[in-house]
Amino acid sequence: MTQLPPAETLFVLVHGAWHSSVHWAATQRALAGHGLASIAVDLPGHGIDAPVPSGYLLAGQPGLATEKSAVADVTMRDNADAVLAVLADVRPRFRHVVLVAHSAGGGPASAATERAPDLVDHLVYLSAFVPAGRPRFADYIGAEENADAVIIPPVGDPAELGAFRINPLSDDPDLVATIRRAFLNDLPAAAPDGWRHLLHPDLPTAVFAEPVPVTAERWGRVRRTYVRLTDDLALPLGTQDLMIREADRTTPEHPFQVRSLPGGHSPFVTRPDDLAALLASLAPGVNTAHGDPR
Repeated sequence: MTQLPPAETLFVLVHGAWHSSVHWAATQRALAGHGLASIAVDLPGHGIDAPVPSGYLLAGQPGLATEKSAVADVTMRDNADAVLAVLADVRPRFRHVVLVAHSAGGGPASAATERAPDLVDHLVYLSAFVPAGRPRFADYIGAEENADAVIIPPVGDPAELGAFRINPLSDDPDLVATIRRAFLNDLPAAAPDGWRHLLHPDLPTAVFAEPVPVTAERWGRVRRTYVRLTDDLALPLGTQDLMIREADRTTPEHPFQVRSLPGGHSPFVTRPDDLAALLASLAPGVNTAHGDPR
């Protein structure tokens, strides 16, 4: 069989906390409209076949606050392994691989890049955790700059459950409104409630609590862009800028390229065309009108 030459650019998309590959679908369609290929990764404990607490979908949600999570033993290495498996599979077939991480997905994406920097040509953080300054996402969640973030109340004790559990299907309208405000504050008020069914209730504690060591010699040598979401309520702009500053101090000779996109935490849902246009502008050989409007 004749070996085909590698295609130009592939975007590998990594979701954030409580999300999955499904959330990238509209952005993938828009990227295809720009002639760009993409693949979305499901991290362990996410995706349509991910386990949920046994009472989560039942009337009254019995045991939701006490049942140990099926993903309690998932580690940051497991998450990084999932990203690395995709990168290793696609690398031979594409000249340029752009790894895009959203929110908490910045941890696994950073860990994967540190372990195998040659598999990534460009690393893009979409309002995402950057571990270069502080190695745990929890270190930034607890930072003074993050004091105004919209915090989703957990169900039960994360230490006992082995997961940060949220309840998008709650019958408490105030709780549902808080989740919506954190992730989708720019979603039109008249939009249907389907988003509630796409979120997973359990996030392994490792995603926030385990450190992600990165070095200037490996992670730091990969080209990087940070996309600031200027109206983000889940990870406020001040926290995003803090991570950029601290990372740039770690790699002063290779600082972030910075772009900004108006709107809230989930542009792949609320404005996928704008997000795809910005990502497309990062593909090699594309001239962009996007500047650095910090």
